[in-house]
Amino acid sequence: MELRQLHYFVKVAQKEHVTQAAEEMHVAQSAVSRQIHQLEEELGVKLFLQKGRNLQLTPVGQLFLKRAEVILKELDRAVQEVQEFMDPELGEIRIGFPHSLGVHLIPSVVAAFRKLHPNVKFRFKQGMYPSLIRDIVRAEVDLAFISPFPEDCDQVDGEVVLTEQLYAILPPTHPLAGQEEIRLAQLKDDTFVLFSQGYSLRPLVWDACIKAGFTPHIGFEGEETDTIRGLVAAGMGVSLLPDMALKHMTELQPVAVRISEPQVMRTIGLIRRADEKLPLVAKTFHRFLLEYFNVHNQPSTHQ
Repeated sequence: MELRQLHYFVKVAQKEHVTQAAEEMHVAQSAVSRQIHQLEEELGVKLFLQKGRNLQLTPVGQLFLKRAEVILKELDRAVQEVQEFMDPELGEIRIGFPHSLGVHLIPSVVAAFRKLHPNVKFRFKQGMYPSLIRDIVRAEVDLAFISPFPEDCDQVDGEVVLTEQLYAILPPTHPLAGQEEIRLAQLKDDTFVLFSQGYSLRPLVWDACIKAGFTPHIGFEGEETDTIRGLVAAGMGVSLLPDMALKHMTELQPVAVRISEPQVMRTIGLIRRADEKLPLVAKTFHRFLLEYFNVHNQPSTHQ
């Protein structure tokens, strides 16, 4: 059995089509078909069944795919580690993060790091809270920013690197838009624009409203900070957003007002797999991040 056969098999399984797999790998279709056939002969099983114009994995093919993916992933990791051992400046860092950090935080820290290490590559993966934990545990990424910081997951290690305040965001025409600060309870009769289920900011805002003595009436939901801000600016309701989400200026801009009671904060953590050493280049980036946030983790000053 050759590694080339495993590569071809995994790609065909992903594409469910020999021609598409061959095109993506820049090899002849006949070469892919031949290698798959030889692999099936060596294993003594059928890995694929024809389903219309596509191919479908057999039950034993599905089983073999799981193992093949692990083998190829470990091989890639081994090659990467050897390259990093020879020159950490040429490695690749795989980093996960929630969407709310993608506009300002991630570009800022990566740009600052690449000034010192210009040849390091990055592979980014966005996700929600559960998927970020899963990506770390499954070694899909080396490091992940996550909010809130997971306090009770023994499969990951990490630290809180940033704490920031959430502000009430209001339409410019809202009666409270001119206030310097408000109590959250003053918004109890307003319609709220919240993140959809699964986004970590949603329960944070919900719990803050409950703490303030009311259940928020949800009129609209969104999956991006720009959507939330735009809907609020257009007069569709009110919301709460962290300071970081308010730095990016758009044509439709809501008014941000400080909340005096209760204070609503979110933690942002940096996590990695527990009991496992980071690749050298990721370890360098991790050390850089801790130093970076030690300097930049200052109280919010949004006006």
